[in-house]
Amino acid sequence: MYFVYMVLCSDNTLYTGITTDLERRITEHNTSDKGAKYTKARRPVALVYSEKHADRSSASKREFTIKKMTKSNKQLLIDIK
Repeated sequence: MYFVYMVLCSDNTLYTGITTDLERRITEHNTSDKGAKYTKARRPVALVYSEKHADRSSASKREFTIKKMTKSNKQLLIDIK
């Protein structure tokens, strides 16, 4: 099981990623050197959106689609969920 997720960073930007362990990944973004370079400078982050996918391929495709969205469209996605 894979998750596509978005976190809200402390500078009010959104970061999108994929993981197999959502809780661990959010902790990494907030406390570990394993967090993404983008989020390290924008801590703390808060989970605002996630969705499940059966395999890495579909999760990666969805991540790519979300990353291409405008911030307002990402916000609509967050608000719907």
